[in-house]
Amino acid sequence: MSDASNYYGPVVNMNGGRENIGINYGTAGGAAQNVELRAAVEELTRVLRELRPHLTPDQARTVEDALPELTPDRSTLRERGMVLASVAQIAAAVGSVGRPAAEAVGRLLALLG
Repeated sequence: MSDASNYYGPVVNMNGGRENIGINYGTAGGAAQNVELRAAVEELTRVLRELRPHLTPDQARTVEDALPELTPDRSTLRERGMVLASVAQIAAAVGSVGRPAAEAVGRLLALLG
């Protein structure tokens, strides 16, 4: 007869140590950063919606297409760098009225590292 052990899901064995967390599924130590990232995305989304009346039709369409791409997920936003670059470029092109959007993009990029 053989020893047939069946494990269903993650198994963690910890012997000693201090302040053990176990398996980190992205929540331990990252909650504060996630809150900041979510707030930055929400701010950028709000500022872009306020900016739309000041944009040309093509610029407004680009911003409209960018809004669903703005998610509070760090790795996804890093992959969507061109979306952020397009938004920053539009914000810079409209001058002082676009300054809040440009600053919001800057804060978001700083959080992404």
